Amino acid sequence: MKALGFFVAFIFAILLGIRGWLPVAAQAQQPAHPHILYIMSDDQGWKDVGFHGSDIRTPNLDQLAQSGAQLEQYYAHSMCTPSRAALLTGRYPYRYGLQTVVIPSAGTYGLATDEWLLPQALKQVGYKTAIVGKWHLGHADRQYWPLQRGFDYQYGPILGEIDYFTHSAHDHVDWYRNNELVNEEGYVTTLLGQDAVKLIEAHDANTPLFLYLAFTAPHAPYQAPDEYLAQYQNITDPNRRAYAAMITAMDDQIGQVLNALDQRGMRDNTLVVFQSDNGGPRSAQMTGEVDTSGGTIPADNGPFRDGKGSLYEGGTRVVALANWPGHIQPGSTVNQPMHIVDWYPTLIGLAGATADASKPLDGLNIWPALIGGQIPHRDEIVYGIEPFRAAIRQGDWKLVWQTVLPSRVELFNLAQDPREENNLADQNRSMISKLQQKVEVLYQDAKFPLFLEEAFGAAKSILFTSVATPEEAEAVDNQP
Repeated sequence: MKALGFFVAFIFAILLGIRGWLPVAAQAQQPAHPHILYIMSDDQGWKDVGFHGSDIRTPNLDQLAQSGAQLEQYYAHSMCTPSRAALLTGRYPYRYGLQTVVIPSAGTYGLATDEWLLPQALKQVGYKTAIVGKWHLGHADRQYWPLQRGFDYQYGPILGEIDYFTHSAHDHVDWYRNNELVNEEGYVTTLLGQDAVKLIEAHDANTPLFLYLAFTAPHAPYQAPDEYLAQYQNITDPNRRAYAAMITAMDDQIGQVLNALDQRGMRDNTLVVFQSDNGGPRSAQMTGEVDTSGGTIPADNGPFRDGKGSLYEGGTRVVALANWPGHIQPGSTVNQPMHIVDWYPTLIGLAGATADASKPLDGLNIWPALIGGQIPHRDEIVYGIEPFRAAIRQGDWKLVWQTVLPSRVELFNLAQDPREENNLADQNRSMISKLQQKVEVLYQDAKFPLFLEEAFGAAKSILFTSVATPEEAEAVDNQP
């Protein structure tokens, strides 16, 4: 019996040793329900991180990339509100009317309240849910606010764009904690990082945490503290200098948050995701409500065409990574197409939750790809479907379709032409027809864009309820 016991112990020890050198993918099929730290930057260019070759210093993001996986065919939507909605619903925003532009400061609409959001699903399996940072999914009515949508805790701005020092938009302070207006001093990026640290320090590590850390940086206005501007004295252009300083300031706060997880013993069981919400803007019209037309537009999307607001790769292929020690292979690169809608099914799967209360999801569980396998059933990526334009990808083929006059149809093979320089539409009419038919089918489930609906209503109330006369025009012109 002693010999048998020794033999069993010997075999057990060998198996433990084998586990130590098994590939991460083989070890990580059934991970424990993790803490989730989801970090989102705002309007950051694809190239504007150290691990993509930028001169902007991002040591903490670089370390996350080196010890985790870079996601090199990762897509979001081309603007802020649609991307954030897609993350929290797992559904393309054309399905609920948030596909066009962003919710403007005077907008009264928001993310439909009959959508079952990611924090609601996670709460059902015991997660503590928190948003620290930008919301931008509805502000005019509190029914759209984070605490009403599944978050236990909220801190930061509700609107889409604020001053980094006054925390205001159009002379209105937009800075809240748990639905209550907060008047405090400080640089927005620093305050968000500090609050996330405090939240982690006070959190019961035995309770799973979902922390959505949504920085406003480096969205315009381009503002940074003097100590960060001083780090980029070699950059002569003021907008680029401030933009670089903003990203480094954000990276410093990410480092503080990661350190807080380490100090609490939570880091090894925390999945960290980082991404930008859309491509970096390449024109002043796409930087937001603040006027940036007097300076250069600093974001750099590397080799990709165009930027924010565009359906080309520069507007939709964004910098992204995933990191979970012991589960995601250090230094790995995932080159499979992924979309921001994929995180909803992936995260609820890891958390042991279900999507039963949700409407049908568009996202796929990408966990197999993150640990070295393949994404099952991925046959398309929807960049956007609007009444006046659409873009869709199947395999390596991408259709970009402008439907308003003058109409334009473009077809690219992204495997051969990721820069989208060669329009192959004339050489492959059958593929054009196939993809256009798919767009037409998908549009049958689309809701008319809420932005256009509200804009038309506002215009109608002015244009059809008043009279313009030469005398009134003259009076306007003669105003002091």
